[in-house]
Amino acid sequence: MVQIAAFYHFGPVPPVDSTATLEELRATLEAQGTKLGLRGLVIFATEGLNGTVCGETQEAVSEWLAFASKLLAFPEIPRKWTTAPTPPFRRFGVRIRDEIVTLGKPEVQPLPPGSATHLSPDEWDAMIESGDAILLDTRNWYETRIGTFKGAIDPKIEEFSEFSDYVVKKAEAGEIPRDKKIMIFCTGGIRCEKATVEMNNLGFKNVYQLDGGILNYLAQKPEKNFEGECFVFDHRVAVDQKLQPSVQYSLCPHCGQPADQKIECVRCDHPAQICVTCMEKEAALKTCSKNCANHFRMAPGRKGKSQGLSYRFQPTGR
Repeated sequence: MVQIAAFYHFGPVPPVDSTATLEELRATLEAQGTKLGLRGLVIFATEGLNGTVCGETQEAVSEWLAFASKLLAFPEIPRKWTTAPTPPFRRFGVRIRDEIVTLGKPEVQPLPPGSATHLSPDEWDAMIESGDAILLDTRNWYETRIGTFKGAIDPKIEEFSEFSDYVVKKAEAGEIPRDKKIMIFCTGGIRCEKATVEMNNLGFKNVYQLDGGILNYLAQKPEKNFEGECFVFDHRVAVDQKLQPSVQYSLCPHCGQPADQKIECVRCDHPAQICVTCMEKEAALKTCSKNCANHFRMAPGRKGKSQGLSYRFQPTGR
């Protein structure tokens, strides 16, 4: 089985005693990952790094993480392990961004490690059972659509940078009171690191985050308070309650969103899956690929040779 590690760490880059540029550090990290035969995507910025990386063994992935920690003068980087029968990435890459998670406000930085705002899965469930807190999902609409916590508010945002405006609007409408206990969560915890601080800055003083996110929760409490599957930004599309690659969802060949609508391509009769949105748009999207969709639009009544294509495509974002 392929070993997959999701991780992030906030810390100054380059290290204070280093003369290396961000690009030089990026190239070094990428070269080492390639040398170790890893695949995955790492987002790299002056505030730290965030990524999901896979290899044939945990030792290979851990060796790269240890290398990164030493190069960047970080402590040991925590990671959350999952597995898959095949690599969920095509190659290994390290990409420089303004932020390692895009709130759109690089100045917003996480609270210190060990903050009381971080709730373990046990503490999370206890607060849910108390009934005096609001659950708020911080993820994008296509993530929340396939799974979330029971009773959680779905902001239906397109991207994380919309989160600040969303909570301000809901507070002004009285729907998310600033003095209420608010429990926020995301996939692995990184979005909540910034969301907690941002909400504090906006006047929300009782914000708690799920430590390690949904992945950490499912590792300890499958089939409990989280319903459905958890979207991940790679070829697995999602993981189920046991953190195994989804067998229900693939990626829509037309828009790249999670797809579970089984079809036979109207042009070539090849079996495929598309998402609910594309299913409802037009007949040309009831096809197994963009190529078949284009040909169907040009000649709706004409059949074509079966494409025989996989519909598990590379996601378009993180």
